[in-house]
Amino acid sequence: MPGFSSLMMPTSAVMPSISRHFVADNKVVATSAEKNYDLMYYLKGALAGGICCSITHGALTPVDVVKTRIQLDPIKYNRGLIGGFSQVIAEEGAMGLLTGFGPTVVGYFIQGWFKFGGVEFFKINIAQTLGEQAAWDNRTGIYLGASAMAEFIADVFLCPLEATRIRLVSNPSFADGLASGAARLLKEEGLINGFYSGFGPILFKQIPYTMAKFAVQGAAAEQIASGLGKTTAELTGTTKLGVALGSGVIAGVAAAIISHPADTLLSKVNKAGAGGTGSIASRLVNIASEIGFVKLCTVGLGPRCVMIGSLTAGQFLLFDLVMDITGAQKFHFHNPADEAAH
Repeated sequence: MPGFSSLMMPTSAVMPSISRHFVADNKVVATSAEKNYDLMYYLKGALAGGICCSITHGALTPVDVVKTRIQLDPIKYNRGLIGGFSQVIAEEGAMGLLTGFGPTVVGYFIQGWFKFGGVEFFKINIAQTLGEQAAWDNRTGIYLGASAMAEFIADVFLCPLEATRIRLVSNPSFADGLASGAARLLKEEGLINGFYSGFGPILFKQIPYTMAKFAVQGAAAEQIASGLGKTTAELTGTTKLGVALGSGVIAGVAAAIISHPADTLLSKVNKAGAGGTGSIASRLVNIASEIGFVKLCTVGLGPRCVMIGSLTAGQFLLFDLVMDITGAQKFHFHNPADEAAH
């Protein structure tokens, strides 16, 4: 996989001059699966993904703190999102809302790097293999497959940081920050139980979430652009950013609803003692039985929709901005019939 074999390249290799086009075989044209997308393009996509995910998740840390508290202790935190803010501030001060900020920023930069970079890599290579017409006809399936593969890779790196974040949020006295929290978790519970007890739930949450996120956003962006009399590849300036924002909100809410039960399980299983002392699978079954199906799907859903809707909209907006700044023209599926008609 050439798109992933050199992801540890130096920063100087990632920060190109501001340019819209490359020459010869490296020319990038965002509307055709026939053109070549080289390693530099995938690195730009990975960088844009890391930046957009770390900024949006970091900015929404206070919402995530309250959402996680509601999921972990709904009896205590029973006053909704706004009331939850007040409770955390009253008990821990305003800085309590930034609990887990370090693991969030670092973890989601790494996850965004592999997720967005991976989606671009898999999406483009599948499209090039199938050819323009087949890629256009099967673009939803390509979105789903590319995002699932990219998310799996990203979650291998995210899971230890997410486990540390949840432990810090559920028990603020556990450690002072990311490094000390991760070290204590590894020492006391080991690599698998400490960092990867939530790997199953995180896959169960993140893979459907990411599949819905990219597939719905792609379809929504196409529909919005079509309503404006354009294709997504023809959008420019504020119109392009507005479409990215609007389609991102739609995709975020859909993805939040789909992934919420697994998100609740993930929050619970990373809490010390939750679900008993058996295997991870048995603990998850115990937790699900204790909560019940309805509560599993609904507790904390409102704050999560607010968070994920805002977060996803911001991610697609920032992703397009960073891609523009680095001179990369984002790949778009192309309908050959449109070109033939002209």
